[in-house]
Amino acid sequence: MLKTFKRKNILFLTLLTLTVILISYSYFESHWLEIKELNFYDRDLPSSFEGFKIVFLTDIHHGPFFSLQRLKNLVEMVNNLNPDLIILGGDCVYRSPNYIEPCFEVLKELKAPWGVLGVLGNHDHWEDAKLTRKSMKNAGIKLLDNQANWLEKEGERIKIGGVGDFYEDVQKLKPTVWDVGEEDLVILISHNPDFVDKIKGRKIDLVLSGHTHGGQVTIFGLWAPFSPFTYKPKFRTGVIETENTVVMVSNGIGTVFLPLRFFARPQVMVIYLRKE
Repeated sequence: MLKTFKRKNILFLTLLTLTVILISYSYFESHWLEIKELNFYDRDLPSSFEGFKIVFLTDIHHGPFFSLQRLKNLVEMVNNLNPDLIILGGDCVYRSPNYIEPCFEVLKELKAPWGVLGVLGNHDHWEDAKLTRKSMKNAGIKLLDNQANWLEKEGERIKIGGVGDFYEDVQKLKPTVWDVGEEDLVILISHNPDFVDKIKGRKIDLVLSGHTHGGQVTIFGLWAPFSPFTYKPKFRTGVIETENTVVMVSNGIGTVFLPLRFFARPQVMVIYLRKE
């Protein structure tokens, strides 16, 4: 009986130690920001936009788990990357509308020659969509929910559009695609990558999405037993080619529920446009 008791104690202590190690690592990983550099090749890219650098930020979730100081550090880091354009993929805050205005007071310091564009995510709607839109405008950030802009350079141009959140808004592609041909380079921002399956035709060359957190807590990056919200597993993270477009899904920056990540490091995507 004494041997059995000792074995149980050893097993308990071993499991406890492993649990503490895993939780400690998961907390560390949630702060271990990755700068993920990607090239997007497309023959439709005008020559004047060769090497155009886009920094894509999504799912910051400023709130109880992501402080203003971390947000300030993030803005400084992004500015030091010298992007041509900065895109926000939604879910800037988490838990309370009280975080919205302070968040955008910091985000207004983002600097890029072609400005800062963005869409709203589900949390932005849940906390206060109206206040978020107002704060974005005050911060000089162009809202692209169901809107689009041409970027023109040396007589050539590319188009960047956005759609409303997949859960909390409507999604209107017409502003993005009505005046483009398949020979134009078109980028779409959709907070939730599930919208990609709704895209018909081949007018959208690239979709930038977040929302999934890469699963946030995964089985060594291979599978996510639990996700912050429902999404199709094929869109969990990375670059995915579909029949009609290519989608880049970022793991995002912040966390929800708990400040933990496991084999789903927070990411800032740096995307270089390249002519194929």
